[in-house]
Amino acid sequence: MDPKHRQILQRNRLNLVTALNPADICDGLLSKGVFTQDMIDEIQGKITRRDQARQLVIDLETRGSQALPAFLECLRETGQHALAELLQCGDGARLPPSVPIQPSLIPLPVQNTKYAEKPDRPDFTPSRLGPLRPERLPVPNPFSPSSETQAVRPTRPRRDSIQCYKMDASPCGICLIINNVDFGPDCDLKDRKGSDIDCDKMEKRFKALNFEVIAKRNLKYKRIRHEMASLAKRDHSAYDCCVVIILSHGTEANHNRFPGAVHGVDGPAVPVQLITNYLNGQNCPSLQGKPKLFFIQACGGGEKDTGFEVSPDEVEPSLGGIDDQMDAIPISSSSDSLSTSDELDARATLPTPSDILVSYSTFPGYVSWRDTQAGSWYVENLDRVLEENAATDDLVTMLMMVNAAVSQISAKGLYKQMPGSFNFLRKHLYFQSSLS
Repeated sequence: MDPKHRQILQRNRLNLVTALNPADICDGLLSKGVFTQDMIDEIQGKITRRDQARQLVIDLETRGSQALPAFLECLRETGQHALAELLQCGDGARLPPSVPIQPSLIPLPVQNTKYAEKPDRPDFTPSRLGPLRPERLPVPNPFSPSSETQAVRPTRPRRDSIQCYKMDASPCGICLIINNVDFGPDCDLKDRKGSDIDCDKMEKRFKALNFEVIAKRNLKYKRIRHEMASLAKRDHSAYDCCVVIILSHGTEANHNRFPGAVHGVDGPAVPVQLITNYLNGQNCPSLQGKPKLFFIQACGGGEKDTGFEVSPDEVEPSLGGIDDQMDAIPISSSSDSLSTSDELDARATLPTPSDILVSYSTFPGYVSWRDTQAGSWYVENLDRVLEENAATDDLVTMLMMVNAAVSQISAKGLYKQMPGSFNFLRKHLYFQSSLS
């Protein structure tokens, strides 16, 4: 698809998901060669109209340069004129009319049956194309220009598409926020000015996403473990999800699944792996099969990332605040080095961590930056991305947006930060929103 057309769809995704009636236009998109039957089946397999509309827009962005004009034609044919006009004039310029192009015949590859069974290419997309058999040739797309028309690769038989987690309970679930700000004088950790700003943002954001929010401030090591144990003992049967947000200093820790540890205000650190262990299927049966999300704003270690030089076109640099601080533990007041002491609990064996996602503010081993006046880079962008995109995008997609935004910021004009996540979710996760 033409980049300008894709931008138009992305800018109007919320309107499309809210108002589009996919059932009316699927036949038209199929007859015009924009979608294959398998793609139509995947769209119609979604339970709600919003999910069908969301999938249709996502698929549409993968089609040829004439996909958007054909889509506009289908909207007008089915009486959805308001949406058609919105897209037609959404960027201040009129889109080119749909110009039919003679379809090109694509011969069936007969030498690649082995490849069809064992594809290993990174751009291989079995969910988008049906099985390639002699009695079922792929339908050519007449709206794709010759430059985009390539020999169709044989694919595996299509399996069921990835499903979505049920997220319609009210409230959706419990969100526990642990906000450690004031650290004891004996633990050699500075107070985390600006963390209250992060806490307020996350509390308001997850309340807006229909979570029951519980905020705890300045917890010691044992108290962190106590709060996690209490959360695990609660009955989550009426809920669809559970969220834990930790704002604290952090350090490295031995692990076999989830790296890092977060400090209590008295100094000792609780391994992230142990924190996730409280809510796994064995220790919290009422959360079995439900998504358990952990957001960690803390250093993953003591290394400072100075980044690497790239073309000016690659990034749009953004300076951090005037008083950026690290969420790391120093060995002494004159050193930013990392403490190498690890908690033994970090090596505890865990069951398979299904339905768990841990989002880290920084790459393991590196510092995480926080502006004392505006809060941390990570939480600021996480809050913004959730506000702007929760109604239309899934969680993993939004976390990639956060990664991209934070990666463009520089502390003191020099240091960088790269968030990331350990994702063991089995389905797409869409939060509730006021438009759901």
